Amino acid sequence: MVEMLSPLQPVWRPGSHGNFTDGVGVVLSETQPGSIVQVAAWHGEEKAVIAAIRTAAGLSLPDGAGGGIATDGKAAFGIAPGKFLVVSDDEGLADSLLQAIPINLGTVTDLSHGRTALRIAGPKAEWVLAKFFAIDFSLPAFPLCSGISTNHHDIFAHIQRTGPDSFDLTIFRSFARSFWTALCHASEEVGYEVR
Repeated sequence: MVEMLSPLQPVWRPGSHGNFTDGVGVVLSETQPGSIVQVAAWHGEEKAVIAAIRTAAGLSLPDGAGGGIATDGKAAFGIAPGKFLVVSDDEGLADSLLQAIPINLGTVTDLSHGRTALRIAGPKAEWVLAKFFAIDFSLPAFPLCSGISTNHHDIFAHIQRTGPDSFDLTIFRSFARSFWTALCHASEEVGYEVR
């Protein structure tokens, strides 16, 4: 097993920061999953690819962009029509998906080396994220396990609601440090902890 090196190391400051007048608004963390994989189905093969993801990853995805599922240690959602982001705490998910999805059904791309996974959780998570993205993050508009692909300036992000007040963000590793710094600044107003 290869030790994961965090691109956040130079700006990682564990502990409490910002305004705690009303308590901790959000908790920020890097999740460091073992696998981050993008799967794309050829036109007409979406249902077969969803079935293959269920077989290889044990995740029953709904059909359609935005729909998702999140369990302990695994999550997936439709990032676009026929495209899915699959994340697991375990390494080797890309190999399992490659075996389950032959080239006539779609493609499998291992993004583990090129993405960073962050989590923002807490009562003010929606409010902080709304500073970056013009999205309604309220629970009725952004249901549990659903996800969206969007960007903040030039920083592309996949965002999935993994709990009632918890969101996982997957971003390009090369932008991780600058996005993390901005996320910390945006969280100062509500008080944040880095864990």
